[in-house]
Amino acid sequence: MSHQAITNQHAREYHDNGYTIVRGMFTPQETELLYQTALEDELVRKNAFDLNDQTGKKTKLTLWYKPGDDIYGLLTRSKRMVDGVQTLLGKGEVCHYHSKLMQKEPRVGGAWEWHQDYGYWYKSGFLFPDAMISVMVALSEATVENGCLQVIKGSHKLGRVEHGFAGEQVGAKMEYVNACLERMELVYVELKPGDTLFFHSNILHRSEANNSDRARWSMISAYNLSYNKPAFDDNQSSITPITMVDDDAILAGKGSTLSDQSDFLQKQNDVALK
Repeated sequence: MSHQAITNQHAREYHDNGYTIVRGMFTPQETELLYQTALEDELVRKNAFDLNDQTGKKTKLTLWYKPGDDIYGLLTRSKRMVDGVQTLLGKGEVCHYHSKLMQKEPRVGGAWEWHQDYGYWYKSGFLFPDAMISVMVALSEATVENGCLQVIKGSHKLGRVEHGFAGEQVGAKMEYVNACLERMELVYVELKPGDTLFFHSNILHRSEANNSDRARWSMISAYNLSYNKPAFDDNQSSITPITMVDDDAILAGKGSTLSDQSDFLQKQNDVALK
């Protein structure tokens, strides 16, 4: 089966703008299987936790580190994902830092404050932000109405911005964000199921609360190159090269779910969740 892959144009967009979108990277059949598996996965529900935004609305997520042979691990380790990350990050062995299922429910799903992923990851002692990337796969439609991701185009070129707490989340200092918004373009990243967003660890991004009647679910996998060993984090996932699987493995996995042996993040560690 032929799958949509990263092109040279995608690479130019990523380096110039801090993000790129691969439309239809995962097929409707793959995406539907992922979404239905996630909805019915008891361990996803059991290990999900809420984080309050500044208004008290809650955003829900489930996060784990080591990618397994479940359907989520097969997506994370799929050839088209790993090759895409390799193309954008360059030389070095691609490793999986962590993955998370974002569950923004209708009417109650909270906002994510402005932040850079590297604003969190820097605290773990990762020294090279250009060796890190996040990849979001839309499992349901993401629109302005249901709180799609927003990015400030080109803001990855700023370097790391100072961060502090905003509600239960860690957010970028707003004087920097406001200065960026005066000079740079704000982009609403609307996605169809199966569309995939690759974004730089230093791009400023956020999302609004979900005030619509439609859920917004997505899976975000963070990757790191093996030479970028964290100084203050002993988790081995981020420096263990991925064992890549064939692209057809996702459907062949028939919706296998997470294991109770998965290394889930618990809420008391939420400052490190990104």
